[in-house]
Amino acid sequence: MASRFTLPHIDVSALHTASRYSGTGSGGSSVPRIRGEHGRKLTNELNVALAAITELRGADPRLEPADGGYIEVELRSGTSADVLEWKKQGIRPGATKDRENARTVALYVPDNSREAIQQILYDYLTGPLSPKSGNPPNASRVEKIEEIRRARLEVFWTDDDKALPEDPQHLMWWAIWAHRDNEAAVEGVCRRLSLRVASTDRRLYFPEVVVIPVLARRAAIELMTFATGVVSELRRASDTPVFFLEDAQESQNEWVDDLAARIVWPGNEVPAICVMDTGVNRGHSLIEPALTATDQHAIDRDWGVDDHHSHGTAMAGLALHGDLTAALSDRSERRLNHRLESVKLLPPRGMDPNDPHSYGVITQTAVSLAEIAAPERSRIFCMAVTNDDVSGARPSTWSAAIDQAVAGTMNADDETAPRRLFVVSAGNVPPEIEYARISPQDDYPAEDPSQAWNAITVGGYTDLNQIADTGYEDWSCLVDAGELSPYSRTSVNWAHARAPIKPEVVLEAGNRAVSPARREVLGLDSLSLLTTAPTTGANALTAFQATSAATAQAARLVARLTAEHPHYWPETIRALVVHSAEWTEPMLEQLNSPVGKKDRYPLMRRFGYGVPDFDRASASARNHLALIAQAGIQPFRLKGLREFNECHYYQLPLPSAILEELQNTVVELKVTLSYFIDPNPGFSANVDPQRYQSFGLRFDLQRRGELVERFKQRVNAAEREDGTRAPTHPDDARWMFGPGSISAGSLHCDVWTGPAVELLSREFLCVKPVLGWWRNRAAKDVVNRKTRYSLVITLKTPGVDVDLYSGVIAAKNRIESIVATEYDIVV
Repeated sequence: MASRFTLPHIDVSALHTASRYSGTGSGGSSVPRIRGEHGRKLTNELNVALAAITELRGADPRLEPADGGYIEVELRSGTSADVLEWKKQGIRPGATKDRENARTVALYVPDNSREAIQQILYDYLTGPLSPKSGNPPNASRVEKIEEIRRARLEVFWTDDDKALPEDPQHLMWWAIWAHRDNEAAVEGVCRRLSLRVASTDRRLYFPEVVVIPVLARRAAIELMTFATGVVSELRRASDTPVFFLEDAQESQNEWVDDLAARIVWPGNEVPAICVMDTGVNRGHSLIEPALTATDQHAIDRDWGVDDHHSHGTAMAGLALHGDLTAALSDRSERRLNHRLESVKLLPPRGMDPNDPHSYGVITQTAVSLAEIAAPERSRIFCMAVTNDDVSGARPSTWSAAIDQAVAGTMNADDETAPRRLFVVSAGNVPPEIEYARISPQDDYPAEDPSQAWNAITVGGYTDLNQIADTGYEDWSCLVDAGELSPYSRTSVNWAHARAPIKPEVVLEAGNRAVSPARREVLGLDSLSLLTTAPTTGANALTAFQATSAATAQAARLVARLTAEHPHYWPETIRALVVHSAEWTEPMLEQLNSPVGKKDRYPLMRRFGYGVPDFDRASASARNHLALIAQAGIQPFRLKGLREFNECHYYQLPLPSAILEELQNTVVELKVTLSYFIDPNPGFSANVDPQRYQSFGLRFDLQRRGELVERFKQRVNAAEREDGTRAPTHPDDARWMFGPGSISAGSLHCDVWTGPAVELLSREFLCVKPVLGWWRNRAAKDVVNRKTRYSLVITLKTPGVDVDLYSGVIAAKNRIESIVATEYDIVV
């Protein structure tokens, strides 16, 4: 029963000790090249590619001669583009793309560095072999190169290949990705070519790149790219948002005013859900007391702040109240501890849609509008707007802008900027009416910007399986209760090694009905949720469904948690939402049926981590408790060398006596690690997660029978003597997904299930850093930057009523005294 969750979560932040950390990975090996053959081949290819740069000089009298240009380099599959970088010589990689068995890189070579890059190949070809390794000079670079050729526009284009126009005269808005120090040069070239450039408030600024929308024909972009060297990457500039909304089903409701009278409305000091949508009609009696006129905004004042589409008002009702069906049926008092804000993102009908909108910029502008109006208020940003049928398989300007907003590193942010909570939609499959036209939902990838690492991305499931609409008595539900909603998209076809797990959670999104002859499919009122309509009076309510509805409900859950736990960081709130999620029985049947852990990865990308629950997220129970840690960490340091800095060891207060008494009783240990990365989306970040993230963190739990000293030596090279290999220790197979499931993203979650006795002497857990651009590419003050993370660990005994909570509290008090003593000794 949900009422059993009445105990406060247990704070274990003080139970960690920081330790010097060194990475544990080692580089792989590759098949050696035939030196003479490979060196001569690359030398000839390089000379031809450099000659092509020279040929383009003076191609247009309007352009000043460039002092460098791009060549195209093909690397062995999986090789980091950083192998080509030579900062002292100004040689730097730009756009990076993966092909079937290789990786192509647009490499910028300044004119005054041509001899340097030619010398690398000459030394490789003719220099003496290393007496230690037997390798020629520069082998670590040169032997990873497959081919060098003159640059083509295709290598700069990192968007969908089909979206690159073939017609040289095709006119469109292009997103030009350039190094930050080339922004003025891009403006100058565009000015000389008479190209329209978006103003600075329509640009996005990231650590290494600036994204500049430019209106141009393909021919002009080619000239600009190859004759000037200022373009590093190209994508589409204009996103096309779409709202997923079935035709509104109006419902008569004479109890709306009664419900409004039973609500204890919130004041201004509570958290707010900022609905980024089509505006909100605040005249509704279930909205007006929680949304002031001063909290309604629009990107353009001429748009007005009212709802021109009905979608925003429906979102607002669900975000504030949840599904109104139950609320309207009872007569109890209802207390609201959060309120609403609204920012209108899209122009109403009749307004000019042809402005150079970059929805990354627009989203960050929306954030600023809300924060300027009420700077002291905590808020949750809720957005069910997606880029129509554009997959989120790779970082985009929009998703990166959201990641940047969450991390508090937008261009306008300073050191005091807050970390932010964002809830976004995974997007919907097309609502086909003909049953024969319905395709598997995995064929529809979650849409941009759902791939935002730092956001909570929401998909849909459904428990609605009773059809009550008149005239549809013989129809049946398209899916059974507990299954994925027919509306929801998945990330099953995203590359697992490079894309985060999305969605993280699924909430009620409604079902669809199938005709008796299985020819027609419809959405019905009884298979939808009930929310506020843009009108009032007799038609004050409307049916609402799909992942928009799920996203609004998720934002409500986040807001309620934020109000309940104001001292929790946004990273912690996100962790608790995901950590509280559990899979339904139909989901578990699919998750438990695969033979190997890797077979479960697609299922995780379909259902996320399950259906979240407010009671589990907010409090603990005697036999289902959560340990919470909020901690600061410095992942890297620059003291002569760029290296890892520290890891954290936690001694978890596991109740050993109780676990021993439980013996073979099944227990669950769930671990969720949450942090916010600062994105760096340019160039090779779309194929290398470690180039996108500022840093990464991972967790590792002590294994069965593993001594503490051996555990530390296994996870941390700094615990071992120089040159000593990491000790090996067999892992158990009781994790749901295993460490191999963690590849990208800034939230990692897994569940261990097994006999209680197997958790004995496994109380040590390590939180350790992995590579990111802060270490490899940033200035000293950034390399040494501190950040923070949240860790949530749940221990529960499903179906067994045992007092784990008291045992954990006793163990915690004992460990805290030991840790405090150790710190005193160090001091």
